[in-house]
Amino acid sequence: MRQVPNYLFISNGRVSRHFQRYFTELNISFDVWERSQSEELLKQKISYASHILVCIKDDAIESFVKTHSLNTDIYWIHFSGSFVSENVVGAHPLMSFNENIYSPEEYLKVPFVLDHDAPAFEILFPDLPNSHVRLDKKLKPLYHALCVLSGNFSCMLWQKLFSDFENKFQIPASTAHAYLQKQTENLLQNFETALTGPLVRNDVKTIEKNLMALQNDPFQSIYQNFISCYQKMKEEKGV
Repeated sequence: MRQVPNYLFISNGRVSRHFQRYFTELNISFDVWERSQSEELLKQKISYASHILVCIKDDAIESFVKTHSLNTDIYWIHFSGSFVSENVVGAHPLMSFNENIYSPEEYLKVPFVLDHDAPAFEILFPDLPNSHVRLDKKLKPLYHALCVLSGNFSCMLWQKLFSDFENKFQIPASTAHAYLQKQTENLLQNFETALTGPLVRNDVKTIEKNLMALQNDPFQSIYQNFISCYQKMKEEKGV
């Protein structure tokens, strides 16, 4: 008979709250400890746990686990996309988690990226139906850098567009929503052909006008760097 895991979330931060909600939706029992509670209570909760989900900042994970890992039968699991340790298993949920709780359907779509040497997903999360892949831990710094570039930094670009629409042009940010939606759809449909615009057309005059319009704007250097990056990519592909 399969043993039912006893999960303990370390911290009540954003990611922890998301997965607490998901576990609740799936009727998976769990406990939570946060830093406002006592160390004595933490020791008590650890003694009952079989799987401990360490949802704290990366630079605190190793010391926390080494301090509190007294029982070798416990699975210590972290959700970081970049942190690597021999003492804690990495299971990164590849998703952006904001302050709002998601629907059960959205949580079901979250894929997990496991360390290459992690135990089977069915051992770590036997009641989660989510998909999962494995990644060599040596590649995690690059993996996470790509996640940040594509997700976090692209968010900054859209925030810039929405903000300037409203504050500089007095145009509702929602005016660009269809543009964002179609760009996303194009990427999902065929990411290799999704890029459009003056770079693809080699429209030098338009690019120069764009750069001039961004004079004294910190995003001008970002635009210029994208031009350089695009040229290097073309050279690598021999185009």
